[in-house]
Amino acid sequence: MVSSDSEQLILVDDRDREIGTLSKGACHDGDGVLHRAFSVFLFDPTGRLLIQQRVGEKRLWPLYWANSCCSHPRVGEDMAEATLRRTEEELGVRAELEFVYKFQYQAHYEDLGAEHELCWVHIGRTAETEVRPNPSEIADWRFLTPAEVDALIADESADVAPWFRMEWRELRRAHWQRVEQLLNG
Repeated sequence: MVSSDSEQLILVDDRDREIGTLSKGACHDGDGVLHRAFSVFLFDPTGRLLIQQRVGEKRLWPLYWANSCCSHPRVGEDMAEATLRRTEEELGVRAELEFVYKFQYQAHYEDLGAEHELCWVHIGRTAETEVRPNPSEIADWRFLTPAEVDALIADESADVAPWFRMEWRELRRAHWQRVEQLLNG
C-alpha cells in the first residue's frame, strides 16, 4: 500500500480549519472522525473519465469502483502537492489539476468503519491514456464516457464507492461547465 493505517491524517472542523492529527486507522473507526481528504477526476483527451476499482485488501469499500484517485494530504503538505503526488503514486499519471469544490460527508461501510471527510474535489485532463496503476491500491481501471459514468452511478446495485456517487452527481448538477471548459481548453 502507498499509505498505512498508522499514517497521520489532518483533523478539521466543519469550516476546514486544522484542529490536530490522528492515525488513518483511528479516523476510520466507528462513525469516523472528520478529516481532510481529496478526490480527483481525470479525463483523457476524448473526454472519458478514468475510474478505478479499489483493491480487495482495502478495509472500507474493497473492490468497489471509485473515481480516478482519492486520498488524504499529508501533514504539512498543501492540497496541490498532495493531489499531484497521489495521482502519480497510485495511477502512474501526471496531470494538471484544478480545484472545483469541497463538501463534507459521512458514510459507513458494514460494521468495519466509516468515512467522515471534508473532501476537496479536483478535475484534470491528462494526455496519458497509458495508466500504470499501483497494484497495492488498484485492482482494475478503465476509461468511461460521461454517459457510461452516469449509467454506472444510476445503478444503485453497482459496487460504487459512496463518495464517487455524490461527487459525480454534484459535478454533473452544478459544475459540468467547468469540466467542459477543461476538456475543450
